[in-house]
Amino acid sequence: MFPEYRELITQLKTTDRHFSHLFDKHNQLDQRIIRMEAHSEPSTPEQIETLKKEKLLLKDQIYAVLKKASN
Repeated sequence: MFPEYRELITQLKTTDRHFSHLFDKHNQLDQRIIRMEAHSEPSTPEQIETLKKEKLLLKDQIYAVLKKASN
C-alpha cells in the first residue's frame, strides 16, 4: 500500500499513534477479509462487503495523513 510513501509510513508507525492505529486496523481487516474469502472464517457476502468498505475508508484516512505529513 502506497509504495511511494514507504519511508514515511515506517516513520509514522513509530511516531504517530493515530497513524499506527489506522495502519494496524487496516492490516487486520485485510487479513480477516482474506480468511473470509478463502472460507477459513465463516461469513456472508454482506459481511465481507461491509468490511471492504471499512477497509477502504481506513485507506483513505491513511492516505490523508500521508499527504499532510509529506508537505
